[in-house]
Amino acid sequence: MDKTLNIGSTFAWAFAVVLLVIGVLNLFLVHPVPGIIHLLLSFVYVPPANALLKKRFGFTIPIAVKIMLGIVIIWFTLGVSDLGDMID
Repeated sequence: MDKTLNIGSTFAWAFAVVLLVIGVLNLFLVHPVPGIIHLLLSFVYVPPANALLKKRFGFTIPIAVKIMLGIVIIWFTLGVSDLGDMID
């Protein structure tokens, strides 16, 4: 495994932590179902999970798909979800 620190992996870890926090907040403040979904989606952005996907199944999730998924998740959380109403 590559031990170098680059901007892409730093951003991926940061976004995974943000989704993890959103998932925990949804789990306790809103409803368990969106919380669990956010927790599971946070593992898409963790770099070791990508290496595991590549090793086990022979493919990885493209960066463009991850960016679109991230935009949809943040949009849903802040715009449609009850958690966004709690923040306002």
